[in-house]
Amino acid sequence: MNKLVISADLGKHKIDRNIYGHFSEHLGRCIYEGIWVGEDSPIPNTRGIRNDIAAALKAIKIPVLRWPGGCFADDYHWMDGIGPREDRPCMINFFWGGVTENNHFGTHEFFDLCEMIGAAPYICGNVGSGTVKEMRDWVEYVTFPGKSPMADLRRKNGREEPWALPYFGVGNESWGCGGEMKPEYYADEYRRYQSYVRNYNGKVQKIACGPNDKNYKWTEILMREAAGYMDGLSLHNYTWYNKTAADFDEAAWFESMKKAWFMDDLCTKHGKIMDQYDPEKRIMLVVDEWGMWHSVEPGTNPGFLYQQSTLRDALVAGLHLNIFNNHADRVRMANIAQTINVLQAVILTEGEKMLLTPTYHIFDMYKVHQDATMLPIDLTCGEFEVDNIKLPMLSGSASINAEGTVHVTLCNLDPNNAAEVLSALHGVKASKISGRILTAATMQAHNTFDAPNTLKPADFSGAKLVEGGFSVNLPAKSVVVLAIS
Repeated sequence: MNKLVISADLGKHKIDRNIYGHFSEHLGRCIYEGIWVGEDSPIPNTRGIRNDIAAALKAIKIPVLRWPGGCFADDYHWMDGIGPREDRPCMINFFWGGVTENNHFGTHEFFDLCEMIGAAPYICGNVGSGTVKEMRDWVEYVTFPGKSPMADLRRKNGREEPWALPYFGVGNESWGCGGEMKPEYYADEYRRYQSYVRNYNGKVQKIACGPNDKNYKWTEILMREAAGYMDGLSLHNYTWYNKTAADFDEAAWFESMKKAWFMDDLCTKHGKIMDQYDPEKRIMLVVDEWGMWHSVEPGTNPGFLYQQSTLRDALVAGLHLNIFNNHADRVRMANIAQTINVLQAVILTEGEKMLLTPTYHIFDMYKVHQDATMLPIDLTCGEFEVDNIKLPMLSGSASINAEGTVHVTLCNLDPNNAAEVLSALHGVKASKISGRILTAATMQAHNTFDAPNTLKPADFSGAKLVEGGFSVNLPAKSVVVLAIS
């Protein structure tokens, strides 16, 4: 029997809503054709932003949105994306397909989108090819409430009041596409650039470029040299798979889950390094790029990173979010890559058509954890194996909200076997339990534009209250959320 102990009387860390954040880069059809269609488009829109996209993103309560990149950020010069659209210069998107784009989606459009969907804006600034002055001017343009050259330019372009800018990333992947820097060099550059990210209209939390995967040396040096100047340190890690999303077997399923579990090691080990320099955990670990990275779908531009999303992707998403929840003392923001039409997207579009992916439904099911108190859990479970390598078959996390409802999210990663779980619930007395489930008959199940509702959540009746807790029967390859009150 698999056993779960939930200590509802020992919760002390909030699950920051920003763990459920998203990332939208100028890449492929994420911005153009995804979010932005222009005001003259026959596709219903509000000021050029697709109405169906805005409604779907608002429905899952996206808390924060990272933009404009990604590698694109360190080639992006923000002044090219303001003013009358017909006067904006075109640019080459060097990193992603070499296409030319018209800069019609820029600063004003991004903040408009954030206001429409209720998300906090997270801008990633240009350190790789930009100047300190350029970064300083952007922050002034966005946030300064008084009279200044940049604030006056903002007003000329139609925005009288400043915006709030709660999060600003000082460069992206500076160890790679953002400048191929050594950690010592970037630490000095970070200290210089961040000095000019000023608090004109509320505090701007400054996020330093952190490590790629298990580059623990990068974390060590950045924390040693610049911890006092940052509010967050980023971490990038992808779950790679070198075939298309729906072309896989059980061995590939297992390998994906194994790679996804690695995120727990990364959060633990980078967190321990951060603890040496920040024992109070003031600095947040920001996992601002994560998710499945498959080969592109046949017939699509290789530089556009367009991929399907199957039940496997949903389990990977659920596993990641459980890990982030359980590291809520240090992980206080995460941004899945990417929102629309790119990598592990929550939404796919094709002209006027739109569909919600299985990953979207995970974010919808898990949104109950946002800003709730994380509850410590002790999960003892069986394993599943391929080629004599074993993994835990279950992943879980729990929280209690302000109304006293306990929510438990459980993933059965085993593609073949159901799992019976007996749970003890300490600190609360339960009188009712309900649930939702996402699963399918096959591992490769996914939604298409012809069949957009093949995979979606359903009511779940496989849980019942027992003395001191509850029992639940988790079907194979399923994600379940339980509400207990």
